[in-house]
Parts: sequence; structure tokens; C-alpha cells
Amino acid sequence: MQTAFTADQLEQPDVAHSEKILRKCVHCGFCTATCPTYVTLGNELDSPRGRIYLIKEMLEDDRPADERVVTHIDRCLSCLSCITTCPADVNYMHLVDHARAHIERTYKRPFADRMIRRILAMTLPYPGRFRASLTLARLGRPFAAVLDGIKPLKPLAAMLKLAPASLPAASDANRPAVRPAEGPRKKRVALLTGCAQSVLDPKINEATIRLLTRLGVEVVVPEGEGCCGALVHHMGQEEPALDFARRNVDVWMREIEAGGLDAIVITASGCGTTIKDYHHMLRLDPAYAEKAAKVSGLAKDVTELLTDLELPAPRAVGPIVVAYHSACSMQHGQRVIRQPKALLSRAGFAVRDVPEGHLCCGSAGTYNILQPEIAGRLRDRKVKNIESVMPQVIATGNIGCMTQIGSGTQIPVVHTVELLDWAFGGDKPAALA
Repeated sequence: MQTAFTADQLEQPDVAHSEKILRKCVHCGFCTATCPTYVTLGNELDSPRGRIYLIKEMLEDDRPADERVVTHIDRCLSCLSCITTCPADVNYMHLVDHARAHIERTYKRPFADRMIRRILAMTLPYPGRFRASLTLARLGRPFAAVLDGIKPLKPLAAMLKLAPASLPAASDANRPAVRPAEGPRKKRVALLTGCAQSVLDPKINEATIRLLTRLGVEVVVPEGEGCCGALVHHMGQEEPALDFARRNVDVWMREIEAGGLDAIVITASGCGTTIKDYHHMLRLDPAYAEKAAKVSGLAKDVTELLTDLELPAPRAVGPIVVAYHSACSMQHGQRVIRQPKALLSRAGFAVRDVPEGHLCCGSAGTYNILQPEIAGRLRDRKVKNIESVMPQVIATGNIGCMTQIGSGTQIPVVHTVELLDWAFGGDKPAALA
């Protein structure tokens, strides 16, 4: 793609980076076939290629974002299926992240939209606030139908509908501490406890710690860990996202310097994609660029780490049919595709692939709140495809997908690591009891 940025514009590092990405695009349109919003809506501007044109024009003209651009960028899930499909290796992720930051700086959203985004940014990344907000949401659930009839307030209705009827108790698994390995120590890792996941389903980290320590891995939950920054990053809030990243880099670097780390283990694939990109996010910060690169290099999904470990013979868990849902952030963001399915098969489960597995379930961080209608259509399509393989349980590696898919089916949805913990000596997942 030809570009027409001025020399002055290219002095800006973000613009220069985006210009290189734009120039790689060859207009082939392969991305349209795998883009969930294009497949759903059929609008060229709701495809990666269409959004690339909108971003190019906006950045080249050096103008504030307008309603047309914002509408179509907001509809992007950041599922990154287009990156997997693209034969020209166009890094759409960095391009759309730049566009969102530009929108946040230059566009004044309608009042209701601003307030809802502010509420999300002030609650979701903070476990204490998030837990309190979910308690309030249960009280507000009877008003969801009323709010759903008022277009600007549909996201509030979506929040109320997604809020669980009850919350699990806070878990010691998320408390800062060192969990020693059983037997000789083979590895030492830090575990990201996360923000929303630690509240919605602490059993994921409990299963992770049990499994890893049994396999000879010392698991550290460091003091001071927090949200990875993905939630605000995808809303274009660049500085808060970088602040979250810097804080986590500082925490993990202290652990690296104190006792060494073989990996930073992540059990939410959306977080994993972001942490593996810290090296890019902080590349312009001289105090953090090198440290962020080290952290990104150590970041691993839990299934990547397990693949490197010597596993015992699995217990007999019975002929259980598992539909494996590969979260977009796992298969497209991190390219972790083979490991989860191979581990589940090795554990004795009958693993079935899901038709149209490349299409997003509609969760995508806060997408199912901010774009509830499109997210609902994607969820229903995903659930129909999952149910077509007649599984007894659905496994996935991302809490957002678990919540989204679980809202549309009666089939139990569990984290992949919960099934692996059970098969290799741990407790049966509560959802399967």
C-alpha cells in the first residue's frame, strides 16, 4: 500500500511504525474471509482491510477521529484472526492499537459511552473493586431489560446479564507467597494472578499451583502484581496501560534478580498476548525497554510450560469428550495451537475440534459489554458449532471465553488446566461434579 506521510509525521515513532505496517498491506482481502465482524455484518469497513483504509486516511491527514472511523474501529474485536490469515505479515494488532490511542486522544465520545468506559477502566482491573461491582450488579439485574431498551445504556444491560448469580470466595491461591515444589525443584516460575479471573474463577489458579508444584515447579505469586493492562489498552487508554505494564515489569524483575525465574506463567490467554507484547509497548521508554523485552521473553501460557515438563502417567478419567475452544488470543495472538490439545489428549480426554474454530466467541475483553449485539450473534454461532460436536465438557484457556460461552450453553465450561490437574492427580473440576 502506498502512503503519503510527511517527513515531519514520520518523526513520530508511532506514526513511523504504523506507516511500515500500512506499506505491507497488498489489498488481497484474504483477511475478510476470517474476520468475525465482516462475516457477521458484511460491511467492507468492518473488515481489517476496510479499517486499514480508515486508519491510513486518518493518520495521513493528521486529523481527529470522527464518528465514522470510531464506529468501525470500535466494532473490531482485536481477535487477530486477520494476522494469522495475512500472507503479507501485516501487524494489524499494533496498527489498531495506535488507532485506538489516537481516537482516545482526539475524539469526544457521547456522555453515556464515556461514563461506561470510565466505569470499566476503574473497576475491572482491580479485583477488590470488581468484586464489589459484581455484588451491586446482582442487585441491579432486575433492571437489565429496561436498560436494554435504551440504546446508549445497552452496555449496562449487558454488564448486568453477564454478572454471575454468585461469586466464589476469595482464594489463597491469589495471595502473594512462594509455593515450594514437591520433591526436587525443576523450575521456578512467577504466576500472574490476574484481575477479573482471580475474582470470577480462582479455582483456575488453584489448579495451576497444585499441578505445577506436583511436577516439581516452585510457584511464586509476587507482591505487587496487578492487571496486565490489556483491558484499558484495548480501549485506547495508552498511559494507564503502560503504567500497569511498568508495575508488573518492576515486580517480575525483582523476582528475576532475587531468585531467578524460568518463566512467567499466565492462565488467561488475553493477558498472555499483552505481556508478550510488553517489549513493543515499552520500546520507547529507555528505563524499561530492556527489562520489558526480558519479561516478554519469559512469558508463557501455562500449556507452553507444561509441554516442557515431564508428565506422569495420567489417571483414568473415563472416556470424556472435550470440545477445545482455542481462544483468539491463544491461537492468533500467541500462536499457541498444538500444545493445549496435545496435553488434553495425553491426559486421556477425547478432544474434538470445533467447526469455524478461527472465529471469535464475542468476548474479546470488554467487547461483549460495549458491543453486546454483535457479541451475542458471535456467541450463538460459536455455541452452535461447539454443540455440533456433542461434547461433555468445553475446555478453553481464557476466562473471558469461559464467561461468554457459558452464558449461551448448559455444557460445563472449564479451563484447560483444570482438566489437566484432575488427570494428573488433582481434584475433579467443580463444574463436572
